[in-house]
Amino acid sequence: MNLYIFNQTRRGSVFGVGTYIRELSIAMKRHDLNIWVINLISEKPQIQIEEIDGIKYCYFPLAIADRRKTSDQEQWELYYRNVVYWLRLHIQDKEKLVFHLNFFESKKLAQELKVAFKCKVIAVSHFFDWGFVIYDNPKLLQSLLEKENPNDLEQKLQTNFKIEKDYYSTVDHIICISHYMKEMLCQYYQIGQNKVSVVPNGLSDMNETPSDIDTIRKKWHIPIKEKIILFAGRLDEVKGVLYLVKAFREVLKYIPNCRLVMVGSGDYDKCFRECKDIYSKIIFTGLLEKQELHKFYTIADIGVIPSLFEPFGFVAVEMMMHSLPIIVTATSGLNEVVDDNCGIKIPLTILQNKVEIDSSLLAEKIVWLLDHSTIAKQIGENGRKRFLCNYSTKIFGENMLHTYQSIEI
Repeated sequence: MNLYIFNQTRRGSVFGVGTYIRELSIAMKRHDLNIWVINLISEKPQIQIEEIDGIKYCYFPLAIADRRKTSDQEQWELYYRNVVYWLRLHIQDKEKLVFHLNFFESKKLAQELKVAFKCKVIAVSHFFDWGFVIYDNPKLLQSLLEKENPNDLEQKLQTNFKIEKDYYSTVDHIICISHYMKEMLCQYYQIGQNKVSVVPNGLSDMNETPSDIDTIRKKWHIPIKEKIILFAGRLDEVKGVLYLVKAFREVLKYIPNCRLVMVGSGDYDKCFRECKDIYSKIIFTGLLEKQELHKFYTIADIGVIPSLFEPFGFVAVEMMMHSLPIIVTATSGLNEVVDDNCGIKIPLTILQNKVEIDSSLLAEKIVWLLDHSTIAKQIGENGRKRFLCNYSTKIFGENMLHTYQSIEI
């Protein structure tokens, strides 16, 4: 099989989608596949090819647009057409071709590939664009899609939904990272059940024997006996960070000797405004290298993932990998990744036009878990077992290979 995985240099490639592509490449390298990673919108000045550990990487720079003659849409269509033209000239083995797309704006790319090759074009549904606007609120989605006189924001949502739907209708098969995503595709996007497979994401096991925990704490000037509550992810409203800060303020009333560590980049200003009276009890690290992040996983007492919408939840899997007891919201795909044995779940409050978290309930659960160390340890151990059984790279690779092979080329 000749597998071509398409990536784009954009926000998602730094976060979840980039992690997915990296882990997919690692997982499939174990099997007898010829693997290429095609990086679009690259910052490299010209088309370049390199090979690393048996995987070939091809980089296509973003074309210089001439908007005096063509629209943005026409520019993208030309860009995709030229990428496929280059591939048609340079792909030598055209047997058993699988093109694996990862971004929903790629309808034209899918069409060009199907014209140029005898192949299968597979799309992965990593997220829905509307999820970052209205969060986990399908009823609101339905009402907005049916609105006849939408405002600008609603019009944009309707337009992007149509772009997503057309894209998924164009490809040969769709892989969803959770059953939640499949249900949404089938019910709201009207995609047939047989066209969709569910393959949860996987991660390489990074739970190596850590350095002495006390030494790590001293390095970062964190008192040995201070409780650490860890958040890792983008500092966006969709991640529920403001609700977490509100909850942490309540936690401090009962457990003053604790600290909230927030790892990630994003909208700091809103967080600063929310925590103005508890600045000294919160650490904002910014975006960390994986090695540094994993050290925080080893020294934290609990992890909290208060997302308002989460199609899967890589951070939850990483925390479970490190046997870290977690508290999560029961939202979308995250509700599937974390079961009741390896985490405590907080229900979302879904109102007509918004989604909220009960910060008092979140604070209550944080205090309870910090106060019950024996139960917390068991929850962490259960999470580690769940990671090994369901979300390791080995399991992910086997499931992906089975899915590829089940689609006739």
